[in-house]
Amino acid sequence: MKRQIVKWTRYVIVCLCAVLLLSLPLWLGREEAVQKESYKGTASYYANKFNGRRTANGEIFSNQEMTAAHNSLPLGTYVKVTNLRNGRSVIVRITDRLHPDNRRIIDLTQLAARQLGFLSHGLTKVSIEIV
Repeated sequence: MKRQIVKWTRYVIVCLCAVLLLSLPLWLGREEAVQKESYKGTASYYANKFNGRRTANGEIFSNQEMTAAHNSLPLGTYVKVTNLRNGRSVIVRITDRLHPDNRRIIDLTQLAARQLGFLSHGLTKVSIEIV
């Protein structure tokens, strides 16, 4: 009788491990879905003094490109940035990092800020989606 209980216990443990291993791709897919959620916060744009400097990924910065700085998204990630005040959107590539003390969610080039319609305001509320 005791042997049967041990045998069934092992069988149950093996089955549970198999279920967990087989469901792992579902959990990974779930993390991917969470990453595709949008982030909301304040956006600003780069000052002209940064033109010609190197970004965090090693490229030379230009305010006439469609790039941005973000602290947690991987460098090279493309994001859709939407101005929540007027509904305009642009797609930019993350090439740089913000200063750690900066409370803004993203720093855009002047070209992107112009297309979003906030170049004269300096700051705007935005949502960011990974594309």
